[in-house]
Amino acid sequence: MDFGIVRKRLGVIVGLGAAIVVAIPGMALAQAAKMGAAELLPPNAKPGECYARVFVPAAYKTETAQVITREASERVEIIPARYERVIEQVLVREASKKVEVVPETYDWVEEKILVKPAFERIVEVPAVYETVKETVVDRPAHSVWKKGTGPIQKVDYATGEIMCLVEVPATYKTVTKTVIKTPATTRKVEIPAEYTTVRKQVKTPSTTREVTVPAEYKSVETQKLVSPAEEKRVQIPAEQQTVTKTVVASEGRIEWQSVLCETNASPELIKSMQLHLRRAGHYSGKIDGKLSARTMAAVRSFQRAKGLPTTGQLTMETLQTLGVRTGG
Repeated sequence: MDFGIVRKRLGVIVGLGAAIVVAIPGMALAQAAKMGAAELLPPNAKPGECYARVFVPAAYKTETAQVITREASERVEIIPARYERVIEQVLVREASKKVEVVPETYDWVEEKILVKPAFERIVEVPAVYETVKETVVDRPAHSVWKKGTGPIQKVDYATGEIMCLVEVPATYKTVTKTVIKTPATTRKVEIPAEYTTVRKQVKTPSTTREVTVPAEYKSVETQKLVSPAEEKRVQIPAEQQTVTKTVVASEGRIEWQSVLCETNASPELIKSMQLHLRRAGHYSGKIDGKLSARTMAAVRSFQRAKGLPTTGQLTMETLQTLGVRTGG
């Protein structure tokens, strides 16, 4: 197939309800030439959107593996017997017993003698008093007649005078008096006994006792086996080496990707984008559907805030992050 015809097929195709923009690298052009016209159309295309057919290169990853460079083995070691010179005690004479006479002894000792036995004595404990203050009635409450005026008061018809019966409240006074806090009692006092110390001579009669005569030993230097000869097997672990290799994670492929172009970057789309940028706090200009310098500055500000690539271009990723719909 002629590559010139393929390039024409990969151009703008009208009549599908969607504008198609193709961008295939030269290395994938031969692969695209083998496809029919139906395979060159994007699947599930939406009206009003543009698509680019791009080559996605193969992805690689690095893997590490353990490689045995020397197998595990075993080494036999002979540990010789070990001796040491020691000093041993050799019995020269057996232990024995003998009887010894302990002569009588005289000792001076001190002895306590009771002079007066202990007894009890009753002691009087006087009462304890305290001074307290108490409020008492000085004059109790009473009623007295007083002259008065007014129809609600008692009238003495004999004299024509008005008399009032008045309540006089009680009066109080504070008195100080001494009261018993603790009454007088008695208690018993223990009088200890009295002793005197006398010194006297005491005789200890003579006795006999059995004395053990310890055995006698002689020090002799000898050679003693501490540990016998033995065989020791030492395990030598296998030696490994870490190697790194690069493997294919995913094969290279050609796929359709949604892109922005003059066809789908309509004034309505730009207005929607300006409105979303204003809501996000990055744009304060007019909603006029124009990609002005002020609008693109707001786009870059939004891309920096969201961690998007700041290439200076309006990308589909930026619109999707803003929540702007690009389809018809």
